[in-house]
Amino acid sequence: MAMKIRLARGGSKKRPFYRVVAADSRMPRDGRYIEKLGTYNPLLAKDDEARVQLNMERVQYWLGEGAQPTDRVSRFLEAAGVVEKTERANMKKGEPGKKAVERAEEKAQKAADAAEAAKAPAEEPAVEEAPAEEAAAEEEAKAE
Repeated sequence: MAMKIRLARGGSKKRPFYRVVAADSRMPRDGRYIEKLGTYNPLLAKDDEARVQLNMERVQYWLGEGAQPTDRVSRFLEAAGVVEKTERANMKKGEPGKKAVERAEEKAQKAADAAEAAKAPAEEPAVEEAPAEEAAAEEEAKAE
């Protein structure tokens, strides 16, 4: 029998409350469990002592029996100092998504184009362009 120490959800809609339970891994999430080991109330502040309450003696017993804690429960146990911290490496978490990368590239390209456009008129005298524009306007007037 594969045992898990996991969360069983209770509480009403939009107001979650969890029991930390020792249960057979084949049972439903909120279904039959063997023993209640504590509670977790995510609505309380992170520094509140009542947010996570565990019966450490029973947790130690079930860990000794071979029960595997789920990821969230193992984080609670790490915070309590029962289980040694495991290194979790989510390398892709800090990377922007595909669309964000495309937007960043477009923005960089526009900035580069704007910088080139700003440099070009500064290097060439602006006086030459004005007569050419006036000449074009005169030609249009004559054509009409």
